[in-house]
Amino acid sequence: MNILLVYPETPQTFWGFKDALKFVGKKASEPPLGLITVAAMLPDKWNLKLIDMNVTPLKNESIIWADYVFLSGMVVQINSFKEVIRRCNVLGTKVIAGGPLATTQHADILGVDHFILNEAEITLPEFLTDLESGNPKPIYSSDIFPELSLAPLPKWELLDMDKYATMDIQYSRGCPFSCDFCSITLLNGHMPRVKNTEQFLIELDHLYQLKWRGDVMIVDDNFIGNKRSLKTDLLPALIKWSIERKFPFNFITEASINLADDKVLSDMMVAAGFYGVFIGIETPNAESLDECGKSQNLKRDMSDSVKKLQECGLVVSGGFIVGFDHDPPNIFDQQIDFIQKSGITTAMVGILNAPNGTELFKRLKSENRLLENFTGNNMDGTINFVPVMLYKELMNGYAKVIKTIYSQKEYYQRVKTFLGNYALPAWKHDKIRKRELGAFFQLIWKLGIVEKGRNYFWKLLALSLFKYPKKFSLAMTLAVYGFHFRKIAALL
Repeated sequence: MNILLVYPETPQTFWGFKDALKFVGKKASEPPLGLITVAAMLPDKWNLKLIDMNVTPLKNESIIWADYVFLSGMVVQINSFKEVIRRCNVLGTKVIAGGPLATTQHADILGVDHFILNEAEITLPEFLTDLESGNPKPIYSSDIFPELSLAPLPKWELLDMDKYATMDIQYSRGCPFSCDFCSITLLNGHMPRVKNTEQFLIELDHLYQLKWRGDVMIVDDNFIGNKRSLKTDLLPALIKWSIERKFPFNFITEASINLADDKVLSDMMVAAGFYGVFIGIETPNAESLDECGKSQNLKRDMSDSVKKLQECGLVVSGGFIVGFDHDPPNIFDQQIDFIQKSGITTAMVGILNAPNGTELFKRLKSENRLLENFTGNNMDGTINFVPVMLYKELMNGYAKVIKTIYSQKEYYQRVKTFLGNYALPAWKHDKIRKRELGAFFQLIWKLGIVEKGRNYFWKLLALSLFKYPKKFSLAMTLAVYGFHFRKIAALL
């Protein structure tokens, strides 16, 4: 069998970092971890090729070569996802689809021969058995959440690793919280399931042997969902692993804000090589947090929680949402004020949407407020329900937030606030390496000479060089991110 694994194109969003990646000669921020994990579950005798459309164009010859196209993606990729199916249908190649998009919206997708839904460790073997016997079914699904010991070693070898800024790895699935707009518990359950430490370190060793160095994203939806396993098992072993290899990987992950309440845990993460964490902050408005079930964010000073994490050596990125029923008219100013005060440089602000099957989706459906235009892109101006706030006020306010926080004045001020809060980990040697010199010269040219408002850049460069010299490289990286964010803001 000839098998072509295809990852659809992601539209221009905050997460793509396309404008920032050009500085370092990369094509995509992260690889399709799901597809290379699925690839490891397929028979050894099959011939495998992978095309990530964010890195390499999908040509008709590749589709014709394949007996089957295995297609996986997220909801935000739905347009490219459907276009791949159409092309396969025209060329006569069968399509097998799975992943988050297919699992939640397969009823709306035409042209797929076989859907492999939910977690592939359960449903894919069933399909392969039926395929071998000549009687595969149209849909395979399961309500079982498998043990992660069943997850194989991903086939990173299928990737052109040099084209990516970050490599991905997974430790756990599932989240103990119940945010009503989030599909994570729908897909992966409430009970966090973890890989054992030996399995996880074997995967890290494999990446290390493939000579990857630099950023590694642990893609868990909430890395700290099982704190006991982290503190007693994984992190002590990971600290030892990183020290022995002189910290070849800089880890990034996602966590809930209650990480700030456990200094032992956050310190252990930093000691193991973690330097960045994404936190779902959503909104500074308590009524909106209560509305969506974000209990872990209530009854705390969230700005202070963010500062605690920054002071222990973690670069905090934040997710923010506008469009809740309980958002007051001044929510947009509240968001701007919080983001500026917190020093969160990478603030991903989106408009509330209701993914299929979530508790929010069910509530809005019962209230007859759902609309049929869910794109999965929470910053493209589409919304799949009728909001309480007038739509034009919501769109105008959202644009105000984005254009304000990513204006040069506010963004560079936020970087300065962050640099004052942030404590550089002892293991992180924040120096510009030889291979980064080209990116630095591009930075000087584009931000310091060509771009209007370049004085803000030069002031940051001087500040970081003379006041925070050990953070200079990080400050310049954040300057590049700001350039990318300004490009995104200009699209609104």
